[in-house]
Amino acid sequence: MTSSLVDEFARGVEDGVRLSKRVYFGKDRSVKQPPTAQSIMSSSYEVVSPMVYAVIYNPGIVDNPDVPSYQPHVHGRCDPPALIPLQMNSISMEAHCSLDTALVTITGSWRLHCVMSSASCDCRLAIPLGPSPLTQGSILGVQAQVTNKSYTTQLVVIGDKAAGDTAKPQDGGFLKPHIFTLSIPQVDGGSNLSFKVTWSQKLIYKDGDFTLDVPFSFPEYVTPAGKKFSKKESIQLNINIGLGTEVVIRTASHPLKEQKRIVGKLAFFYEAEVLTWSNTNFVFTYSVPVSSAFGGVLLQSPSSLSIDQREMFSLYLFPGTDLGKKLMRKEVLFVVDISGSMKGRTIEATKKAVVTALSKLDQLDSFSIMAFNDQTYYYSSNLVLATKEALEEATNWINMNFIAGGGTNTSLALDQAIEMLSGTKQSVPMIFFITDGAVENERQICEIMIRQLKDQGSDLCPRIYTFGIGSFCNHYFLRMLAMIGRGCYESASDPDFIVAQLEALFSRAASTVLMNIAVDGLDDLDALEVYPSVVPDLCSERPLIISGQYKGGFPDTVKVCGIFADTSNYTIDLKVQRATDIPLEKVLAKQHIEQYTAQAWYLQDKKLEEKVAKISMQTGVVSEYTRMVLLETVKEKQATTSSGSKLAIKEINLPKKETTEKARMIKVLQRLGVGFGDLIATRENTPPGYEPKLPDQAEMLVRAAGNCCVDVCGMCCCPCCIQACSRMNDQCAILVTQLCGSLAFLGCFVCCEACCGE
Repeated sequence: MTSSLVDEFARGVEDGVRLSKRVYFGKDRSVKQPPTAQSIMSSSYEVVSPMVYAVIYNPGIVDNPDVPSYQPHVHGRCDPPALIPLQMNSISMEAHCSLDTALVTITGSWRLHCVMSSASCDCRLAIPLGPSPLTQGSILGVQAQVTNKSYTTQLVVIGDKAAGDTAKPQDGGFLKPHIFTLSIPQVDGGSNLSFKVTWSQKLIYKDGDFTLDVPFSFPEYVTPAGKKFSKKESIQLNINIGLGTEVVIRTASHPLKEQKRIVGKLAFFYEAEVLTWSNTNFVFTYSVPVSSAFGGVLLQSPSSLSIDQREMFSLYLFPGTDLGKKLMRKEVLFVVDISGSMKGRTIEATKKAVVTALSKLDQLDSFSIMAFNDQTYYYSSNLVLATKEALEEATNWINMNFIAGGGTNTSLALDQAIEMLSGTKQSVPMIFFITDGAVENERQICEIMIRQLKDQGSDLCPRIYTFGIGSFCNHYFLRMLAMIGRGCYESASDPDFIVAQLEALFSRAASTVLMNIAVDGLDDLDALEVYPSVVPDLCSERPLIISGQYKGGFPDTVKVCGIFADTSNYTIDLKVQRATDIPLEKVLAKQHIEQYTAQAWYLQDKKLEEKVAKISMQTGVVSEYTRMVLLETVKEKQATTSSGSKLAIKEINLPKKETTEKARMIKVLQRLGVGFGDLIATRENTPPGYEPKLPDQAEMLVRAAGNCCVDVCGMCCCPCCIQACSRMNDQCAILVTQLCGSLAFLGCFVCCEACCGE
């Protein structure tokens, strides 16, 4: 979603917190009163844990459903709606860690405590799929239960025309790259809601340690009112590293009890009745006490429902602490898009990100910078050593030359970058390509890059690391480009994430320890398919995982070979074993879908697109060719005779009652993929996340409405009553703005008296 929607969500929660002051819980002193606007800053409204909100358009329905109280009448509607955080009754988390991935399930119960029993409203779930976008969270499914209705998400293939008009941001989608939202319609006041959310996220790997970090920190104001409510939280953690070796526990944020310990497998459990909910994320760190590189090959037969009945394998290689210390000298070229669409926050964040990356270079590394739009501009036409003086000069050059303007000539920039880094012998040549736009000749660029890298004939061809900003660039072109260049791809949907995401990409690239990796021993397999087809380099901050499908007999061991920067060779033998309790299909599904999609785009292969869609629907991992829909199932009681036939109207005998379920699709969510770029937006130099502004008069009115009461009492819900006026026509807006100017104080007084009781 765009930053404007993120801001709208935060304002909605702020308004909801103010509006929740209307809910009266009686004289029970154990009840914690709703927080005021002064007691929590706007940063506290950010979603850092699983939350459910009441979506309030009509502030008049806000009341305690159990003990109705006298409430002054409130005029108007909240538009955008206020979001009142619901009280949470229970929460549990289950995580299964395999290889470099965790499959996480959160189950919780919330109560609509702030809407009178005679009214109803939508309820919106917001859940972070990991602590940040760096963990690459991917939603797998949501289930919800409310009274006699149940809801579930499902991936289906729907054409653009069938779903284009029904997908609204408030129905569901990504608020941020790692925060998923979903709305459940018309829940009665006082009802309990249960949610079960499943997603996958990457484990953090650093210095030989694996770390699982799951959002499990809850604000105080979701604690149920009163002492009578039982509050239970629980955590189940299962670890299977796929190796027959010991696992060492480093740290644990919660008091886990060990349930099982087998070589390479661990199980832990935590459960407690609590007074207040957990206020820290669940963080668990473990390691394999092996100093040298280690890994293995897992084999698994496909399930009966799998669309591909070939055998599966997954080869994984971890660098270990010894190999992780053998870092290579680098020759780094930053190729940065400075076209007109990069203006504003995007170019400023990119400046900061590149300067931060430069500061991470070692003095023995060399570098240069290329800015491009219609033309190319060099900091230096030759690579220079990363001395303190050179880095200071480069920073000044960036500040003077990173000025957004002009078009986007990607092909020219990449051609010159490859030429500049050709002929390297003793260092790792790296190109960091940063852009926010799409161009028409992207497939041709990929073909040219394949030829150029092949023709160089060097053991150390330039590595290409790509970084996409916003939704207007073609992320699958960038992914394919990185695959061709044995590099990595990363993205930032919003300028706020550029620095952290680009720093993570550069750090990963800078930790390269082994290159030109090849796997020996697979030549005798039939129908062999390996992905990625070009094996990337091994770095100390991310394990290498390649997988594939085959027919025939797999060898007992395979040999993995590679070279260091000094061209010396490295070889390791990996043992092959059957994976009995690791769900390889789900663990590897996201990787397969992303790589298949890049190939389908490059080859323009419709059959490959259909294959991606089938894998997506089978595993629950979102793709570009499927849409997530919300299904509603209603339990209805149907009268029948003792024989089971439907009851006739004139029949006298008392019938039995049977429960029937009727399921129907009620919502199509927004597209959850990253997309294939927007040539028109790029051509017009549209900044990422751009949205048309409100008319000047309407904007003035919204500002006046939003500030009039806050200055008086600092806690009023006045915006709830007036923001709808932003949609009126210009003449009406001018008239009402003049009226607001003359009656502002009187309006503030009345609103404060009604809404805040002050």
